[in-house]
Amino acid sequence: MLRSLVGSEMCIRDRYQRRVRGLLRANMLSRYVTSAAARSLTAAHSARHMSKTVGIVTEKPFAPAAVDGIEQVFKEAGYQVSKFEKYESVEELKQAVQGIDAAIVRSDKISAEVMDASDSLKLVVRAGAGVDTIDLNAATERDIVVMNTPGQNANAVAELAFGMMLTNARNHYDGTSGYELRGKTLALYGYGAVAQQMHKLAKGFEMEVWAFDPFVSGEAMEKAGVKAITEVPELFDANFVSLHCPLTDDTRSSIGKDLLSRMPQKGAVINTARKEVIDEAGLEAAFADRSDLRYLSDVKPDNVDGMGGNLFATAKKMGAQTAEANINAGLAAAKQIVGFFEEGDKKFQVNKPGQTF
Repeated sequence: MLRSLVGSEMCIRDRYQRRVRGLLRANMLSRYVTSAAARSLTAAHSARHMSKTVGIVTEKPFAPAAVDGIEQVFKEAGYQVSKFEKYESVEELKQAVQGIDAAIVRSDKISAEVMDASDSLKLVVRAGAGVDTIDLNAATERDIVVMNTPGQNANAVAELAFGMMLTNARNHYDGTSGYELRGKTLALYGYGAVAQQMHKLAKGFEMEVWAFDPFVSGEAMEKAGVKAITEVPELFDANFVSLHCPLTDDTRSSIGKDLLSRMPQKGAVINTARKEVIDEAGLEAAFADRSDLRYLSDVKPDNVDGMGGNLFATAKKMGAQTAEANINAGLAAAKQIVGFFEEGDKKFQVNKPGQTF
């Protein structure tokens, strides 16, 4: 009996010890797994937050205040900044992108050739809206994300466009009698951020505003107080047509003689978009027939002499050339770069997977 009890107790003790050893092994394994996972997460976190190098790659430099703000954003993120301003050739541009993780550009031409000059470039941010100077298909093929900063330059561009309208209406302040904007019609080709700012300014002058935009519903435009136009030619029945359309296969060389000839007396086209949407030969032909028409452009045409007194063009593209727009667009670009690398934020990506351009 005693032997049986002792044997039973030893059996229970052995099972208990085996159980304890099993629990210890499990606990050690759990700790190992937890520790390994933590090390893995730490490594991933460290990789994501490694210091990046960002290039401010601008043939036309930002205003100094904008550069200061951009550098401050990157300083707070722990990023390095390299400035490549006023470069004079494609070769210099190719050198500028070497060794950088991201680039802030303006209207700089970022081609496949430029992209291939860098083995580290992951992101290009256009400080502004238009991205037709960037080869989007080439960027997509190379896994380079392209973003823009829509709306940041809108007020500056709208004020310039409206200023050119007003200056034209008053004959460039030469002392002769002009005409008033009140009661005139302004047609907007596109109803994005710049056009919407134009609309606000036009309301202050008591102008009637029309708009055509295939990407904005007529209901939305009517709700905003704009007369929705369904066909591009109808825009040219207005006193002023302000171009805010992107450069595409459909819009390239699409504004020519037939459209301008529809305009009423002293009609004017304002272009703060891209010069390639204009059929210059068509404009010259329209001007030959009608000396009252005007072309007011922030993008100087190739044949300035051929358009004579019907043309007013700024010395260079300067719609976004204000201190405020420089700062707004530059800071937005810098913050988007930090958001991309730190949080994976791609909200303003324009070359989304599956798209071709």
